[in-house]
Amino acid sequence: MELLLLLIVLGVVAAVVMNRNKKKQQEIAEARQLEDARADARRWIERLGSQVLTIAGNDAASTQAIADASERYNAASSQISTANTAKQAHLARESALEGLHYMNAAREIMGMTAGPELPPLEGQRNAGKVTERRTIEHDGQTLTASPVASDETPNYYPGGNVAGRPVPAGWYSSPWWASALASGMWTASSMMMFSMMFSGMAGINYGADDFASGAGEGVEPTGGEDMGGGEDMGGDAGDAGGDMGDMGGGDDGGGFFDGMFGDFDFDF
Repeated sequence: MELLLLLIVLGVVAAVVMNRNKKKQQEIAEARQLEDARADARRWIERLGSQVLTIAGNDAASTQAIADASERYNAASSQISTANTAKQAHLARESALEGLHYMNAAREIMGMTAGPELPPLEGQRNAGKVTERRTIEHDGQTLTASPVASDETPNYYPGGNVAGRPVPAGWYSSPWWASALASGMWTASSMMMFSMMFSGMAGINYGADDFASGAGEGVEPTGGEDMGGGEDMGGDAGDAGGDMGDMGGGDDGGGFFDGMFGDFDFDF
């Protein structure tokens, strides 16, 4: 009986020790993941910072794109400074990458060569892109979308998810996605606007109903080239110092219909 009791005690002690070791190993693994995610995010943030501080736009479109990139740099810097989980660090990385896509657009307008290929943003491939110029009248406002920058379409979006819905990459006369980006919700009228603007456009393989339900997040765009390389992050990296030396050439969530709509209007 005493032997059995001793074996039980030893078993309990062994179980406790094993559980503590497992928990400790898990904490170590999570800490490593966080540190790796932080380091990766900082790499992209530094790369973005080296550009927004040294490149100035020379027209309305490039100036606006760089201003948007600068806003993404500030957002990413703030996010990484408070990141306590790998997911939070990943969000900072995504903001920095978005800013770099803005910078690449600005560089293209100004005739500069682009830097190393960037990893795609989340949802960028599924969002598709503008492949033809269109102008619509919506809610008493005029909105134009174009595949290229112009004085009339100086607002760029690199493509991806905004408040859980795909926004096609392209140049616009007004940042019609800005309210949803700020509030996390879309207005009901945005579905009609989306239909008027993008219905039947090559490169966007989903309609307004799909946009409203989020179905567009799971389809491939058609009629356009692939929107991202998907290469390993390390292979695409390129450090901030390299970008600084190449300034003459080389190189931001909720549902749509969740039973609630935002109480704001688009500012076209």
